Amino acid sequence: MAIQKLYAGAKLRELRGRLSLTQRAFSDKLGVSLPYLNQMENNHRPVSATVVLALAQEFGLDVTELNAGEGERLVSDMREALADPVFAKTTPPLADLRLAASNAPAFARAFLDLHRAYRQSHERLASLDEALGREDTALRASPWEEVRDFFHYCDNYVDSVDRAAEHFITAACIGKDALIIATEALNKRGINVQFSNTGPLRHFDPTTRTLALSARAASPTQRFQLLYQVALQTQNELIEATLDLAQFQTTEARDIAKIGMANYFAGAALMPYRAFLEAAQTTRHDLERLADQFGASIEQVAHRLSTLQRPGAKGVPFFFVRVDQAGTITKRHSATRLQFARFGGACPLWNVHRAFETPGHFLRQLAETPDGVRYLCLARDVSKPGGAFLAPVRRYAIGLGCEISHASSLVYSDGLDLKGRFEPIGISCRICERQNCHQRSVPPLERRLKVDPDKRGLLPYDIAD
Repeated sequence: MAIQKLYAGAKLRELRGRLSLTQRAFSDKLGVSLPYLNQMENNHRPVSATVVLALAQEFGLDVTELNAGEGERLVSDMREALADPVFAKTTPPLADLRLAASNAPAFARAFLDLHRAYRQSHERLASLDEALGREDTALRASPWEEVRDFFHYCDNYVDSVDRAAEHFITAACIGKDALIIATEALNKRGINVQFSNTGPLRHFDPTTRTLALSARAASPTQRFQLLYQVALQTQNELIEATLDLAQFQTTEARDIAKIGMANYFAGAALMPYRAFLEAAQTTRHDLERLADQFGASIEQVAHRLSTLQRPGAKGVPFFFVRVDQAGTITKRHSATRLQFARFGGACPLWNVHRAFETPGHFLRQLAETPDGVRYLCLARDVSKPGGAFLAPVRRYAIGLGCEISHASSLVYSDGLDLKGRFEPIGISCRICERQNCHQRSVPPLERRLKVDPDKRGLLPYDIAD
């Protein structure tokens, strides 16, 4: 497989701006000519190995930040948006999308916002009576989508909140049960913690300063909910300042993001960065051992593994996803080149959909995406009982994986032939170019079709080369 050249003009310009250096001064420090730097900053030339080395030595840059990141996400999101039938006759080539993502990321995001508004206009027309009765009919991203995209584009890692959570838990003596640490922290602030067999999972009454938790919830859930309340009580100023920087469009989005930030703090406190990273490496990312060691759930551990993106101390880059029984993605994040569909479900060939058939067991899959990148994929069902006979049980499946180059760091690679057969998977049918997929639901947008009424194969049409 050909090595992809590294174009990182926007990153170079951003770094030079942070250092307040002219192009001349920056080129001198990198040991390249001024015209050569100018060409790299405008993506007319790839970043050379010499420049990558100079960036690491001169400026201490984590060179992994030059690759993938926002650019790959923007390309993936634009490809999915352009799979909309409205663009059927005007689809730009992939090379143009990569240029737009690297040279004009603000324009790319504006295009995605415009497409989202277009989709929402159709959704509003489907419920015209409701739309006509509202005064505020401006088209904007839904608050949920806006918050989801915020975490998506910051690599699902918020450094200030992550470090604050780590400081909180280590200052209270690491190794001490998080449930006790959180309870003591809340008691110091005059909050009484109670456990009840009735009522919601968590309820805080600011008048009586009482926090009521469900006694029927699992221990990892109780720890997490206590730490969530700790975040709101002890980290409110930090969270508010972080939300100010994000500049959300609506109050609703900001409110949802605040919950997300408090949840982030809870996960980072339950599994503090350095201790968790060391344990992950020691156990070779054994999710069950990590869950037992940190008093967390399998889902919490999988999600936390996908956030280990601290500059200078990064873990294995994982993707993480959660789907419901209908195949709808309810959580998604990727620190790898694999990007998930923004709309609809995941590829049906992916093992995450089979996890419901084997409850309580990890499924392993060696998979290859249409771009030729290979992954080790894990999947497991996650059931969340209601705690009573008639209470509903919520069922999900989680997926976690990494590129095959990191597979040896995972205990789940043992016994697999990492050079053997890899199952073909995709992202979304409209942007997947595989010609003979037996699970294809719609034709690929960028290919012409050949229809023969006298012939029928896997599909009622052939996809032209």
